[in-house]
Amino acid sequence: MHCRVSRLPSTATSRYSVNHGLGNRGCESMAFYSDIILPRLCDLAMRNKYLVPYRERVIGAAEGRVLEIGAGSGRNLPFYGPSAKQILALEPSPQLVAMARNVPHHAIPVTFLEASAEGIPLDDGTVDTVVTTWTLCSIPDAAMALTEMRRVLRPSGKLLFVEHGMAPDKNVRRWQDWLTPTWKRISGGCHLNRPINSMIESAGFRIDRVDTGYMPGPKPMTFMYDGSARSN
Repeated sequence: MHCRVSRLPSTATSRYSVNHGLGNRGCESMAFYSDIILPRLCDLAMRNKYLVPYRERVIGAAEGRVLEIGAGSGRNLPFYGPSAKQILALEPSPQLVAMARNVPHHAIPVTFLEASAEGIPLDDGTVDTVVTTWTLCSIPDAAMALTEMRRVLRPSGKLLFVEHGMAPDKNVRRWQDWLTPTWKRISGGCHLNRPINSMIESAGFRIDRVDTGYMPGPKPMTFMYDGSARSN
């Protein structure tokens, strides 16, 4: 669901154009899509009214110094309550960060970190809560990102998450596997078939609570994992 938006560096773009015969016009089209179109599509997708109850439940439970992974266009910011004392909004896309800066929110200090979740620019054990909402689907190295989240959490800290991912139904999983190669090309790297529970546990977390089920919408894209975890 959530998109990861980042423009290819010039060397990578040039290499892509040579390998695929795009030329300058093709590179310009790629840049226009990643810089202009994709951030707006991500913001539009995150406006889905069915996401609001998940936001209220997950974001409302954040406490203390909060690190939000993949803050996107800032759609979570209005949902933080008084228990959150500071928000560190990590987002690799400058376009989405610019959009997030204009989102009204409660009087909680917000610092935007334009960085990747695979290399969080924070010291060990300095965060009370990590929040990730519809983000693990699109991080290229999600295992490294989860390891980084665990590193920056205090021993008593918690990971709050709501993600879409691998469904329990065989027929739905077949569709997820079939759609993902094409889907991730047009949606900022979003995978429909990631096993969220096992990914979190493999990174050294113990899941305290998780609720799963389909949200209204196409089943391959709407199986949700909503829960919390702590370091083992």
